Amino acid sequence: MKLKISKWLYVAVPMILVLVLLAYPVFMSAGNKGGADLTDVGDGESILTSDKVSASAKYAWGIKRGSNGSLPEVGSKESALLKKYGGCYLGKEGEKKIYLTFDEGYENGYTGQILATLEKTGVKAVFFITGDYYDRSNDLVVKMVNEGHYVGNHTEGHYSLPTLTEEKIKTEFEILENKYYEQFGQHMKFMRPPMGEFDEKSLKISADMGYTCMMWSFAYKDWVADKPNGADYAHKMVMENLHDGAILLLHAVSPDNAEALEKIITDVRAAGYEFGDPAELAIAAN
Repeated sequence: MKLKISKWLYVAVPMILVLVLLAYPVFMSAGNKGGADLTDVGDGESILTSDKVSASAKYAWGIKRGSNGSLPEVGSKESALLKKYGGCYLGKEGEKKIYLTFDEGYENGYTGQILATLEKTGVKAVFFITGDYYDRSNDLVVKMVNEGHYVGNHTEGHYSLPTLTEEKIKTEFEILENKYYEQFGQHMKFMRPPMGEFDEKSLKISADMGYTCMMWSFAYKDWVADKPNGADYAHKMVMENLHDGAILLLHAVSPDNAEALEKIITDVRAAGYEFGDPAELAIAAN
């Protein structure tokens, strides 16, 4: 009898342990009745971000696009944290204004064309640059400034800010800021965290340094430079997602955006929108 019981235990105990391990995540998630926020990483892919907030929580900014002119959905905790530290991802609700921003991780030969189009059409934009871009493409940075655009701080080394210490975060902003100030005698108004990744620590530090954190309310998968979809595709993506106060994130490495930009600007205006001066958002956000 003892032998039979011991054999049964050898079989049953491991099975019970496996069942407990499988059931644990279910019981844990049942306690999270606060739910989660549905967001989008830029090209229609939905992701879930935790509703939990703490000083050390890491976030990745994303949106879920609206339709027919409706505003996109954004994570409630992410947007609340952004607002707490004077950031923005939209202009004023009810104003038919669009704001253009470009991320510049590296130069791919299209920024000159983009600048020429902006000059021709009288539109001002924010160009978020890294330290490497500043050093390698300084002639284009000079052109941005001389033509009345805004150069935003995308940090010196393009690291994920939540992974850095407070001192390192400050250094990432300061190195690029100092180079810019020494050359142009003016400070950067805006910052955008690399990869859209942030936490409360990095937002507080950047706000204390005088930056408006500018996120976005529209983006699409335009950063894969060697896989263009064509100018018509870029135009279609923007025009189908217009909404009041939209902050458009475009990547200057894309030939699609460079080729489509003039038609985008023309048709956005024809749709009843105007292009706002990004400085309005720095004033409104602070």
